Amino acid sequence: MAKPKTDPNYKVIAENRRARYDYAIEDDLECGVVLLGSEVKSLRVGQSNIAESYANVEDGELWLINSYIAPYEQAKTFGHEERRKRKLLVSKKELANLWADTQRKGMTLVPLVMYFNHKGQVKLKIGIAKGKKNVDKRATEAKRDWSRQKQRLLRHGE
Repeated sequence: MAKPKTDPNYKVIAENRRARYDYAIEDDLECGVVLLGSEVKSLRVGQSNIAESYANVEDGELWLINSYIAPYEQAKTFGHEERRKRKLLVSKKELANLWADTQRKGMTLVPLVMYFNHKGQVKLKIGIAKGKKNVDKRATEAKRDWSRQKQRLLRHGE
């Protein structure tokens, strides 16, 4: 069987690795991001951070708040704000579901991964999450440690 071709345009820009530790991710959703030209150029260089950011539904629109995209050096006059609110593109039906989850169920919208898709467009994967308590975090850590230990035992047993 032939190997699937890896897409040269697909590239992970920023990843929020701590989100899966701090939150129990129920579901995830891919959405587009409205960006300025200098922001896209800065993302192509790979200068961004979504670790402290979150998404929120305000006035019938979805916004990415507190994400960091470094200023692009060559765009001095037409640059961008580093931590401005960025609009996220989702359908009306998805937006209604997100609003219901955050308002009624007390869920949080956490950005997981920002990446360039196969067409070269910037996409953001958002997780619909519920915050973990310290007990849950310890259980996750114990499970991860056990799986590492099991892999070591299997590797050295052969």
